[in-house]
Amino acid sequence: MSALSVFPSTPEPDGQTALLAGVALHHEISQFLFREARLLDEERYDDWLALFTEDVHYWVPGVENRLRRDQTGTINTDHMAFFDDDHLDLSRRVARYNTSTAWAEDPATRHFHLVSNIEIEQDAGADGPGAPAPGPDEFVVHSLLLNYRNRSQDEQDLITARRRDVLRRTDDGLRIARRRAVLGQAVLLSKNINTFL
Repeated sequence: MSALSVFPSTPEPDGQTALLAGVALHHEISQFLFREARLLDEERYDDWLALFTEDVHYWVPGVENRLRRDQTGTINTDHMAFFDDDHLDLSRRVARYNTSTAWAEDPATRHFHLVSNIEIEQDAGADGPGAPAPGPDEFVVHSLLLNYRNRSQDEQDLITARRRDVLRRTDDGLRIARRRAVLGQAVLLSKNINTFL
């Protein structure tokens, strides 16, 4: 099923059930991603980490400026990444946030994660570097993320990313099995990425 066929424009009478199922799935996934954003904004990092599978791959690659004719592409799994994490790496980052030694977050940064343009592909294939095809009970979900951060009195940052997630349906509900977040910047204009995307 393609992304477009999740929401057919003029469903046949027999397609009403499929249409309603598509709407229900989109709502479920949207609410899942909105809740994830709220958990990050509220710094509930342990609850956020629980949204990931044990075999997760969380990848935020560096973006390279390349001419259109260059077949190398703007992202590459063999080059630098801001995050190239498995579950253990993510848990270590979360553990650090929960300690008194995370001095860069004391006083705390005010976060605002905005998720939009949520699109679901149920039968998607592989989609470039860091984006393998989904397995059974998995959905490819595309979204845009805007992260606004304000710290101290006048420090502010804006990070944008185009995300490709693989969500897996488990006995505990939806979980994130893969995340590729490609930044909208080739050179990071912020001092750091002291947040999750």
